[in-house]
Amino acid sequence: MSDHNTAMSRRVALSGFLGTTIEYFDFYVYGTVAALVFNQVFFNNLDPLVGTIAAFATLAAGYLSRLLGAIIFGHYGDRLGRKSALLITMIVMGLASGLIGLLPHRHRSAPPHHFCC
Repeated sequence: MSDHNTAMSRRVALSGFLGTTIEYFDFYVYGTVAALVFNQVFFNNLDPLVGTIAAFATLAAGYLSRLLGAIIFGHYGDRLGRKSALLITMIVMGLASGLIGLLPHRHRSAPPHHFCC
């Protein structure tokens, strides 16, 4: 194997390792916050146990969405190119993360003023 192929293989392996590490760290943090905080912030009208189960259900939905996204974007990555599929998934994930930050909490029943007409 040439030096270029070896260097490229190491770069690909490192990129895959870093991406997987960040992804699992994200799920670890989300799972921790779901167990400790989400039942009080988003499901405060429910029994604490039921609120915690509902918070973990959102974590399960994330795992299922990950599988569904892999199937869909894997198909498009094979047809349209992996770079464009990766770009689309990064944009969608960034938008979804930003929208999560706009979710109202238990003390706010109406949308923020800057979203009103």
